Amino acid sequence: MLLNFVVLIGTLVAMEGVGTLAHKYIMHGWGWWLHRSHHEPHLGMLETNDLYLLALGIIAAVLVALGKAGHAPLQWVGGGVASYGILYVLAHDGFFHRHWPRKPRPINRYLKRLHRAHRLHHAVKGRTGSVSFGFFYAPPLKVLKRQLQARRRRN
Repeated sequence: MLLNFVVLIGTLVAMEGVGTLAHKYIMHGWGWWLHRSHHEPHLGMLETNDLYLLALGIIAAVLVALGKAGHAPLQWVGGGVASYGILYVLAHDGFFHRHWPRKPRPINRYLKRLHRAHRLHHAVKGRTGSVSFGFFYAPPLKVLKRQLQARRRRN
């Protein structure tokens, strides 16, 4: 039981690295054609970028199914992937982009830093020159602002 919990939590933590790399190199790389909708104004609640979340859900479901079929640790890996997806929806869509009926505001230093870092990520129009690709970790705001300034000088 303890091993299962460790696998679940370990996967949840590792997903921040996977998510950061996927956001930087896939979503802002060859997968920009889907992610672009997230960086542009849109009319409804759904955008083509949501297909990434659907893919994450399918991966989590397949891992859980494989785990249930006899590869036990995989169900807990799938649970970690699914947990990350749920936290992403709550934090990113609800908190950062405020897609909830009630518009929450950041209340502590950690949430304020994440919120500001996400705003800096969206300060750049287009796929290049963005900073802060993580969802639950953000470098210090001074670092991000220096990175943005340096990238603007280069372009």
